[in-house]
Amino acid sequence: MYNRTLKLKEQKMKVEIQNINMEKDFLKAQLNPHFLFNTLNNLYGLAIKKDNQTPEVILNLSEMMSYTLYESNTDKVSLDKELDFIKNYFELEKMRYPADNNIQINISNEGRNSGLYIAPLLTFSCIENAFKYGLRSSKEQFIFLNIKTEKNIFYFQLENDIEKINQGISVGGIGLENMRKRLVLLYPDQHELQIENTENRFKVTLKIVLEN
Repeated sequence: MYNRTLKLKEQKMKVEIQNINMEKDFLKAQLNPHFLFNTLNNLYGLAIKKDNQTPEVILNLSEMMSYTLYESNTDKVSLDKELDFIKNYFELEKMRYPADNNIQINISNEGRNSGLYIAPLLTFSCIENAFKYGLRSSKEQFIFLNIKTEKNIFYFQLENDIEKINQGISVGGIGLENMRKRLVLLYPDQHELQIENTENRFKVTLKIVLEN
């Protein structure tokens, strides 16, 4: 009886993981065209101005698409590669806004996380939502992203302004819910997630114990 119950639980978990992966693939299909559209528009503007940044932007975009299409289809990826993806995405999104906008990213220990692995695209929806809902407040407009690792612990904190009229609605939608489910299944008892939605501020704080 015990073995049968255990087997049923294992089968249920496998089905749940399959569903989560399907949702992740759906999110990638939804996000990539939107992101590509914005980036290609930015590239067009740079090309018209003959901006020296154009080759670097094309290279960053190429690396990002390679990562999402090929390297992120595994259960875990190198933490340094995931951080490279986050940094490239963040920097490309910044291009859509004036240079004086308060958009900041700080990644500690970048390139020094050899041997650490993380579930791919885990925080992607949070970052996309920050640009989707942030930088609109009539008061203070900002996006702050801080990432650091200490030993095998991954710390992620993302904060952005939010319009007062958005209070009471669900910010994040299917992307945030997908992240919650993946954390529960992939990092049981090894993660802490806090989401704060105050009057003019939306904040996501995540801590994960990573495997070597």
